Amino acid sequence: MANVKQAIKALDSAPGLEVDVVSPIFRTEPQGVRDQDWFANCVVRLNVRVQYSPEELLGVLAGIETQMGRVRAKRWGPRVIDIDILLYGDVQWDSPTLQIPHPRMTERAFVLVPLMHLAPDIRIRDLYPSQWLSRLPYRLEGDRILQATNVISEVNNA
Repeated sequence: MANVKQAIKALDSAPGLEVDVVSPIFRTEPQGVRDQDWFANCVVRLNVRVQYSPEELLGVLAGIETQMGRVRAKRWGPRVIDIDILLYGDVQWDSPTLQIPHPRMTERAFVLVPLMHLAPDIRIRDLYPSQWLSRLPYRLEGDRILQATNVISEVNNA
């Protein structure tokens, strides 16, 4: 959880950004690559005081990740921090490096549960977070989110 708190401070210190509200932090089991530590997740609402394009904002977030020591070694593998743009006002964006709304947010209880704490009345593709969440196989145990997932396997040639 210390990395999440450090990332929130870095977001609040970034040029043109101000942290407005932070959801509770939830611990979540890993998705995809299951043999790793649990993650800490939350959702942050930012006031963007500079006219960043979505790609420019993504660059700011990637810079924070790099400063914190993030190395992109393995998809869905362990990482120091991962900061995603879920929504950016009413902007819809589709480029090779960024999609807004985040394309998998409605499939992830670890996104929707904290989002419900922050913005229960927000609409994502015409549905509220609670409506998306009702479609997912998950359970909440205190600050832990457990979600059934499809098995993803990786085959390597040696």
